[in-house]
Amino acid sequence: MPTRILHCGKSIENYDLCLKEEVAGFTRRGPAIGDTIYFAVTINDKVYCGMRGSLAETTDFKPWPDNENYVISFMLENVNYSKPFNIKFLSKIGGKYWHLRYLQGAKIIKEEKSIEALAKAFEENIIDEPKYLGPTTIDEIVNQDIEADDIGSSEENVSEIIQAIPEEKISIMGTFQTIKFKNETDKCRGIESLVNENFYSLFPYYTEVRSLLIPENRLFISSGIEARGEKAIRGIKSIPDALLIVYNKKAQIPIQINLIEYECFGESKVKSQDKSNYLNGNIIPQLMRFASSFSIVTDKQIREQTIKKWVDKIIQYIFDDRKRQEKFTKWIKEMKPTISDQLIGREIDKILSEALKANLKIVLIIDDLSAEQKDTITNVIRAFRLENGESINFLSYIVRLEQKISITDSEAEYALSVQ
Repeated sequence: MPTRILHCGKSIENYDLCLKEEVAGFTRRGPAIGDTIYFAVTINDKVYCGMRGSLAETTDFKPWPDNENYVISFMLENVNYSKPFNIKFLSKIGGKYWHLRYLQGAKIIKEEKSIEALAKAFEENIIDEPKYLGPTTIDEIVNQDIEADDIGSSEENVSEIIQAIPEEKISIMGTFQTIKFKNETDKCRGIESLVNENFYSLFPYYTEVRSLLIPENRLFISSGIEARGEKAIRGIKSIPDALLIVYNKKAQIPIQINLIEYECFGESKVKSQDKSNYLNGNIIPQLMRFASSFSIVTDKQIREQTIKKWVDKIIQYIFDDRKRQEKFTKWIKEMKPTISDQLIGREIDKILSEALKANLKIVLIIDDLSAEQKDTITNVIRAFRLENGESINFLSYIVRLEQKISITDSEAEYALSVQ
């Protein structure tokens, strides 16, 4: 399998989070399940490595402060740790631009000698526990490592760099024009129908093997919403547009429930004030309803009624289709290999109830959202707490509709769009 270096730049915080959470995030696509990843960080212009692992399943878990930069992330397996060691020896194999060849974009390391040298150095420094880079540790390794590295500069002669590393040049496959969705629900040009139809190709970190999308937006109505009615906030739907059940066998709570809300400013809300009014008057209150229905702010009896109804409907949806049933059964048997077939249904009931009580996320899929608006919604939703004391998580995706202008190279990876 390919070997790569995930370079956290100068962010010691991001590097330590990778070690602590055993997760890898990438700013561009390319890495795949099974790849071997070495984790590195720059300290005083020297690059140190301290963890190695294999990419396991994709995840939407991105614990880093700058998580918006990471287009795909993976959980890790086969994790090993080492005392932080300087990887300057790679310059002897990779040449003058070794930092671009090996560190930028987590490219595949093509030289077998570099892979062998990296593995040898790692094994010589291997330790049992992760070495986090607090001030004391940094002083210790920097003082021991006096010789300076020549990690070069990305601002050097561009033509020379491209000649040395041809893959640095970005090839454009074509150009596209951003156009507006008609609205949220239009069957031909609505954001909900188009995203549901293309969900797994649009969000490849949710794999069909490890997740179940339920796009039946009339199945789930919470008891709390039924009890309170629609008087408080008129004109707002009281049900999510879809549910996404995600299975992660490495997580403390392996099943996560995602409540998906589709929203679209579309062709009717073009002015900034119209968008702001709709966000504050409709979208945020709707998301708050979802959060409050499962939060401890709602009466426990009402909350339990909601959870029971939802679990019953999810189970009915699962058992209405043989493939869904087989998928869920496989997850249960991975979690509990010795469980008997007779107890599968009871276990599904149990883990779904636990997820709604302790591992719930609200997902907003929308055609436009600023960073400030996202932060506001995140803070509002995280104020609602579940039974285990954890906050309800919030995640947003901006999805835009692109129309082809021209295709110039169908083999290239990148495209340009204009809005």
